[in-house]
Amino acid sequence: MSNKNWEVATVGGGCFWCTEAVFQEIKGVEKVVSGYTGGTAPGKPTYREVCSGLTGHAEVVQITFDPSIISYHDILVIFMTTHDPTTLNRQGADVGTQYRSVIYYHDEAQKEVAEGTMNEVAPYFDGAIVTEISPLGIVYEAEDYHQDYYKNNSSQGYCSAVISPKLSKLRKLHADKLK
Repeated sequence: MSNKNWEVATVGGGCFWCTEAVFQEIKGVEKVVSGYTGGTAPGKPTYREVCSGLTGHAEVVQITFDPSIISYHDILVIFMTTHDPTTLNRQGADVGTQYRSVIYYHDEAQKEVAEGTMNEVAPYFDGAIVTEISPLGIVYEAEDYHQDYYKNNSSQGYCSAVISPKLSKLRKLHADKLK
């Protein structure tokens, strides 16, 4: 990753396994790392602690991308249309603040794009968008077994039942953005 022009987006859309799998298929995305941010508990949280809901952290992915190939705006449109941004602290059967829909901005320019993108996509949803827009704090990388989860476990039940349909939706809605 010697390109000086890489940018990073940080989003949480429920289980990070789903969001990671989506963005690994996008042209211009160099890497996707699952992690945790937005919590108040001190120190690096574990998956078990985050899942308890007591740390306040969200499951997120950090997406490193080439803005000459895909824009931050397009990253956010893909994000907003491949999860349900209208359910508070829930994605499907995953319930809790760790599964909240959230965009963590890295600077004021990202904040403005995030706000504009939410307004742009809002008419396409039946319910009100509840996606949080917050400044980025410390991101803690999730344990190794969470990285590349779908690639390493695609035949697992959760992957087949939850992630595969999201990838089908991605391929239908954003075919022009795929690798």
